[in-house]
Amino acid sequence: MDILNSAFHYIIPIFILFTVGYGFYKGVPVYDSFITGAKDGIEIIIGIFPYVLAIFIMVKTFQASGAHAFLNGIFSGVGSLFHVPMEVFSVAMVKPFSNAASLGIFTEILKTTGPDSLASTMAAVIMGSAETTFYVLAVYLGAVGIKRTKYLVPVCIIADACGIIIAITVVKLLF
Repeated sequence: MDILNSAFHYIIPIFILFTVGYGFYKGVPVYDSFITGAKDGIEIIIGIFPYVLAIFIMVKTFQASGAHAFLNGIFSGVGSLFHVPMEVFSVAMVKPFSNAASLGIFTEILKTTGPDSLASTMAAVIMGSAETTFYVLAVYLGAVGIKRTKYLVPVCIIADACGIIIAITVVKLLF
């Protein structure tokens, strides 16, 4: 195991050296290519920044306005009928907006209910079953300039809801 751990420390440097060496071997101007890629990366970041900022503001507004707490109360009532822990709905509501926020909520669930609890298991499966839909749509569609998304957002929300419902159902059936 010690050999394996020390090998992992060398994987990235070996990969970088291999890439640079292979580029030199093929006659590619490695440094110029790197600089060109870095310039292109900065242009992409500047292009998508307004969309990422809009998503960040939307998530914070959703939480600060009390809409998150209100919806959580509604879903917890429905969840109690099916014996689904209330904490799960917080992850399910935030995941389509922000992975970082949902990860924070998931961490809190782990701390408060324990790693082997039903809530933690359901939240973990939801984290892997749902997508950060609005973030992905903002970044990818913003990067390529697509403005007309008439059916895309509803389909993505339905897909997220299906993933979340299936995640909860599978955990209820298996655990």
